[in-house]
Amino acid sequence: MPEGLEIEYYRRLAVHALGRPIARVDAPDPWYLKGGLDADEAAAALAGARFVAARRIGKLLLLDVGTDDDALVPGTPSPGDGGTTAGEPGPPRSSTATVGLRFGMTGVLEVDDRRAMEKLQYSSARNDPAWIRFRVVFADGGSLVMRDPRRLGGVELDPAEQRLGPDALALTPAQLRGALAGSDAPLKARLMDQTRIAGLGNLLTDEILWRASLDPARPAGWLDDRERRRLLTHLRAVLRDLLERGGSHTGDLMEARTPGAACPRCGTILLRRTIGGRTTYSCPGHQR
Repeated sequence: MPEGLEIEYYRRLAVHALGRPIARVDAPDPWYLKGGLDADEAAAALAGARFVAARRIGKLLLLDVGTDDDALVPGTPSPGDGGTTAGEPGPPRSSTATVGLRFGMTGVLEVDDRRAMEKLQYSSARNDPAWIRFRVVFADGGSLVMRDPRRLGGVELDPAEQRLGPDALALTPAQLRGALAGSDAPLKARLMDQTRIAGLGNLLTDEILWRASLDPARPAGWLDDRERRRLLTHLRAVLRDLLERGGSHTGDLMEARTPGAACPRCGTILLRRTIGGRTTYSCPGHQR
């Protein structure tokens, strides 16, 4: 499923769409356009323009729109290889609009028929034309396509970026403390709240808490300073490791996320619970 890491791969792919004049916009699925956007408005905002920056905040991919070649942002790779990600400058001053792309559980980004990754957990590798929800066709004949079998994503113009919390890939100790402070919500649910921390989904959160030896059901605000430091250390390590490996589904816990499976660390049978509305796997032997 696309979590913050997958959207980072999408952002890197979207860099190849920058600076190319847009010939037309196809929006065959009106339901997929969010925030009051319709196909005519999308075409008016994009046709004749070009994307000048590719940014990401959590699970939200942001493509800034402009008309000036000088506005193109080649980007400072942090941690990507072009465009901008969390912690980088905002849209160029000449940007006329921003397209926000949300991918839900099964959304895939393609640029010139290229995908950012071969496999997306819980989605499909098929190229069914009926799954194309949004397409930008460039004057050179190439395209940027959102393909989403389950229609759980969406496209929005000028999304409210300020509603998202700090990006997980750039999270500071103070930001983590603020996200958890005073909360009686389960730790996993708080970490997955995109208004608190942006980018963590079900697989990443289970992996982080498993490595950090923390029970996902614990009240988030009850962690002490030592536990918060341990949590942040493992959060950073998981994001770094899994970004290098190829995505959220490459964690050490992943193969054991099946009913009745044993913990890869200590051999205890894993607990399977619903926490924060999501199927959760944890080890009662070492996660406290």
